[in-house]
Amino acid sequence: MKVLIVMGALLLSSPLYAAQLVLELGANTRTWQTEALLKHPEARTVQIAEDVSYKKPMNYRAVPLAALLTGVQANDHLQAVALDGFAAELPAAPLLNKTGARAWLAIEDPAKPWPPLGDGKKSAGPFYLVWTDPQAGHISPEQWPYAVASIKRLSAVADRFPALLPSPDLAKDDPVNKGFELFQKNCLACHRLNGAGDAQFGPDLNIPFNPTEYFSGDFLKRYIRDPQGMRHWPQGKMPGFSATVLPDSELDLLVGYLKHMAGRKQPLGQ
Repeated sequence: MKVLIVMGALLLSSPLYAAQLVLELGANTRTWQTEALLKHPEARTVQIAEDVSYKKPMNYRAVPLAALLTGVQANDHLQAVALDGFAAELPAAPLLNKTGARAWLAIEDPAKPWPPLGDGKKSAGPFYLVWTDPQAGHISPEQWPYAVASIKRLSAVADRFPALLPSPDLAKDDPVNKGFELFQKNCLACHRLNGAGDAQFGPDLNIPFNPTEYFSGDFLKRYIRDPQGMRHWPQGKMPGFSATVLPDSELDLLVGYLKHMAGRKQPLGQ
């Protein structure tokens, strides 16, 4: 009986390292366990002054993401997929920075779990992409994916999902093409458009209707700024995009892309 009690005490006191992160980087694909990441030679404690998910300062044990992206080049494209289907599209260049806005993979230690994100919610773990000095790189909230399960190297969004592309008749520097870039950065992590995209989180933004077709006047812009202020929904998860994150000029470009795509609907599955 004493042996069983001692064994039970050991099990309760020993952290369980069950989580794993899959990095699908071509020839350098690797699976990392929580324990190995916590012991990584470059792991350190980082202070996040304004955490996007917790809305307060946070400290994390983290590894510079660049240290894990073996073989990744600045012109590559990555996708971070979360356990809930959130799929953040991430140009590799900012993730490889060693100065300025710097990306870190925060690792939740089972022996020191992070707080829940809200009532009835889980924490941001087991893995969370956080940034130090994000203002220096104009980092969007969508570039802070939490509950990350895998990071993949993929071809560019335009190559994978031609249904997202604006009209080829537009000039390269047309504002609609700039809006398309902003859509990839700020919207594609949660939403699809014309059925195209990998996100499993939010509704399609063109099928059956584009939001520019049912939000009149400036209501769409107001909704993007403050979703809960326009549609109060306790389970709503869409973040608001402040003018600091998405300046008015960029918001206009984003809405311009959506208006353009309302005229380029494609049947789902094509």
